[in-house]
Amino acid sequence: MNRMVMAAALALAALGTGATASAQTYPARSIQVIVPFAGGSASDVVLRVLLERMGTSMGRRFIVENRPGAGGNTGTAAAAKADPDGYTLVMSTLGPLAANKTLFRDLGYDPEKDFEPISLFAIVPNVIVVSSKLPVTSLADFVAYAKSRPKEINYGSVGPGSSQHLAGAYFEQVAGIQMTHVPYRNIAQYVPDLIAGSVPAGFQFLPNVIAPLRSGDARALAVTSQQRMAALPDVPTVAEAGISGYAPSGWLALLAPRGTPKPIIARLHEEIAAAIADPAVRDKFSELGAEAVATTPDELAKFISSEIAKWRDIITTAGITVAQ
Repeated sequence: MNRMVMAAALALAALGTGATASAQTYPARSIQVIVPFAGGSASDVVLRVLLERMGTSMGRRFIVENRPGAGGNTGTAAAAKADPDGYTLVMSTLGPLAANKTLFRDLGYDPEKDFEPISLFAIVPNVIVVSSKLPVTSLADFVAYAKSRPKEINYGSVGPGSSQHLAGAYFEQVAGIQMTHVPYRNIAQYVPDLIAGSVPAGFQFLPNVIAPLRSGDARALAVTSQQRMAALPDVPTVAEAGISGYAPSGWLALLAPRGTPKPIIARLHEEIAAAIADPAVRDKFSELGAEAVATTPDELAKFISSEIAKWRDIITTAGITVAQ
């Protein structure tokens, strides 16, 4: 029996030593980052800015794998089941990590239990945008126009339960209007309908609508940030436009599968913090309509739990359901 105990102890010690050695040499190869949305989406674009800086600092490539589907659940679930060795990470957002816990009966993962949080790295305010064909030039005009046409105004998003969908549903509650949500598989399908005026409104991230804004085919009425966006200095905040108590924003976080060694999580957190502190990264985020932020793993875990509770109330009030 004593021999068995000693053998078990030696085996555990060897495992611990192996984990420490692995963390010390990490990363020894390229790192895969699963993105649960289509390539070219706002979250995808902002993430790549971060990963380029981290890759340079760490001396290894970060390879993005886009796995869209089920409101972000498909890719996020795949990441939860990946080997916890630090070589598969996931960039996920408000939908898969918070809102979808209310919207779906079975995610295939638990946002609060199946991941090792690393850091929040961006807050992405929504831009309230309308087609130039819509006869409104201010947020007050838009609210009045929508009130006189209940459910006639269509607004688009990249899918049921997406942050753009929830921002629109939340705006209906705050402004006292009724609109019709039109979900799309990806942003490339939505933009032509925005320009044409068939789906004339949106609560979008800036990269998703920057092209029609620049061409004049769409106009920004307000932004949901606390201060005006550097990329849209002439566009008022929602508060400046006369509506208080409405400031939803998307957010982007990096996580690893549960069980990833703590030293590896610490290394990745350190690299994210260094990237976020880089003025070049912050400036590029700002151009893309995102605010660069960094949190500790514990802060991110608490933030996710608070967002689950916040959006549960909004979704329940709105009566939003998703086919499952």
